[in-house]
Amino acid sequence: MLFLVLLRLAIGWQFVYEGLWKLNTFSTAKPWTSAGYLRNARGPLRGFYREMTGDPDDLHWLDYDQVAARLDAYRDAFVIQHPDLTEAQKLRLSDMLDGPVQFSAPLAKLPDGMKFTPQLEKVIHYDADNKLLVVDGKQHLIPKEKAELERIAKKDTSAKPADVQRFLKALDSVYRQSAKLSDKERLAVLLKIDPERVGIVYRDEKTKEVVEQRKGKITQYKEMLARHEDELPRAHEAFEHHHLDVQWGEIQKLRAELVNPIRSLESDFKQEARKLLTPEQLTRGPVPEPLSEQQRIDHATIWALLLIGGLLMVGLATRFSAIAAAILLLSFYLAIPPWPGVEELIETAGPEHSFIINKNLIEVVALLAIAAMPTGQWFGVDRLFAGLVGKRRSANVPPPSHS
Repeated sequence: MLFLVLLRLAIGWQFVYEGLWKLNTFSTAKPWTSAGYLRNARGPLRGFYREMTGDPDDLHWLDYDQVAARLDAYRDAFVIQHPDLTEAQKLRLSDMLDGPVQFSAPLAKLPDGMKFTPQLEKVIHYDADNKLLVVDGKQHLIPKEKAELERIAKKDTSAKPADVQRFLKALDSVYRQSAKLSDKERLAVLLKIDPERVGIVYRDEKTKEVVEQRKGKITQYKEMLARHEDELPRAHEAFEHHHLDVQWGEIQKLRAELVNPIRSLESDFKQEARKLLTPEQLTRGPVPEPLSEQQRIDHATIWALLLIGGLLMVGLATRFSAIAAAILLLSFYLAIPPWPGVEELIETAGPEHSFIINKNLIEVVALLAIAAMPTGQWFGVDRLFAGLVGKRRSANVPPPSHS
């Protein structure tokens, strides 16, 4: 009885401490997450555990529509969080994300005799009413077009030199403005345009048939993932597992190369948005964001450890808490089971190695033994409740009648 109670207290203490340690990391620069453990799950339930993270391979970061929608949602939440934003602040926020409608610079007049070619007029024009040199916000002025405009302005000798200089100054201003891409345009470059990332297709100028197609890194990443998932169940020998581990390392390196710039872009947008706020507006705190699937799993794990561990320590609902603890540990065991043909991860195995039975499974058996015994009745809150219930029942029993 003594050692079963001590075993229950020890396991409860372990659960509580693990939960508190993980919870404490949320106030540090590197909060705990089960993402790595779940993403690297092995065995027959690998797919189930990986899907618990919501997006185990970060593929949503490589989808323009999903990332753009998340940026739009943050902007909308930002405006709701700060209802006192000025129109200038709202305009600046939209310009950061979508880009301005136009880029402009003041210009009293165009140099005499200067005319834009039809091709240039699609990008730049002179607004005589407002005396502005204007570039379309979605077009952007490229170096070749700027050089062409400079040539046109300088070739007409009838124009006054002062007018030419003013035009060149305004041209340089709108060129520098239009050189800055909005966050969505930068996102489009990363996920739609950059040939190194998205690939490139060469077509015949006349027939428009595909002559050559080069895969980008995003396509390579997806193909490597599919190949790894296909080969993993068929790996039986040690050298095959080693090959797959090397392959997995390359996949993770490529994932970081592709995803990190997108993450940084989103983070930069949020930081720049906060810089628009006044000190008074900043007091409202950051914009609340919905928890991701991974964050929900992490929080659920922490609170399960704390709750179950606390119940085991105080001996309350002991049978239920012992079974719940066994189920939780069994889920840890099945994520990377030490079964034949299932390689144990080096980072999770530590200095010890297991075969079929590991520490998690041993604790599962111990917890089931605790659940089979009334340890809470021996020492715990369950004993107090049992005593109260017993007294009530005794009070409700009528005394025996004497005839």
